[in-house]
Amino acid sequence: MSLLNWSNAIQHCQQRGDAYVIATIINTQGSTPRDGGSKMVITAAATYDTIGGGQLEFLLVQQARELLAQNKTCQILKPIPLAAEAAQCCGGNVTVMLESFAACTWQIALFGAGHVCQALVTILAGLPCQVRVIDNRPELMTNPLPANCRYEFHADPTAAIAQLPENAWAIIFTHDHTLDFALCQTLLRDQRYAFAGMIGSETKALRFRKRLADAGFASEAIDSIHSPIGLPEVKGKLPMEVAVSIAAQLQSRYYQQVPASTARSSSWREIKTLLQTKQAKQILCE
Repeated sequence: MSLLNWSNAIQHCQQRGDAYVIATIINTQGSTPRDGGSKMVITAAATYDTIGGGQLEFLLVQQARELLAQNKTCQILKPIPLAAEAAQCCGGNVTVMLESFAACTWQIALFGAGHVCQALVTILAGLPCQVRVIDNRPELMTNPLPANCRYEFHADPTAAIAQLPENAWAIIFTHDHTLDFALCQTLLRDQRYAFAGMIGSETKALRFRKRLADAGFASEAIDSIHSPIGLPEVKGKLPMEVAVSIAAQLQSRYYQQVPASTARSSSWREIKTLLQTKQAKQILCE
């Protein structure tokens, strides 16, 4: 068990984008090792805090890791008679809620740590994504970043593309048009990105399209790099105004790809029945 308590563990997992399960005792009857409201957090590799230890906790960790393997967000109510199911001499009954939170799959790579990037990360801090800021200028990597963002120094930023996870989102706004072009070429050769965009004027975008075509890339591939990036209806040239335009486009495209939730809310009658049953039931799963 890790030294972090359950609340700090939740923050730790959210910052890293890791999947986790919160186990909460919501009802007790008779003699039980912990009272209602006790919590623990379970990840694929660790547990944080405790809801009583012993076979009860062992069974719940197993159940939690089965949920983690599915990487789904869902909630399960699990009534457990301690003597019959957990072989614990307490003899009481507990009902535990397992709340499973899927790992973050929205991975964004920002190439260039300049003013627009610094403005953009303040917005991305509030979105369900993990962000890496990639640059070859360590002097720009001194400003604190939000919890879901981190710096990555690369002497050659193009080398970072091969290290990106599958279906990453790549945004290009470096200080060097030569580097921008090299990044575009490397992305088009790599072809593992879910979205790619580049800051700049229409003139820059047209010039880059011609150069990429001259380099042998197909027009369909070139069109997959959105440039100028950002929503045209969001006006302004200040770093934050540009960042708002980019963030609006990213958020819009992200939620177009996220499946609509099929989860339903349970009525109080359903919850009462679940609390009284002797079998585990899944109530809110998507």
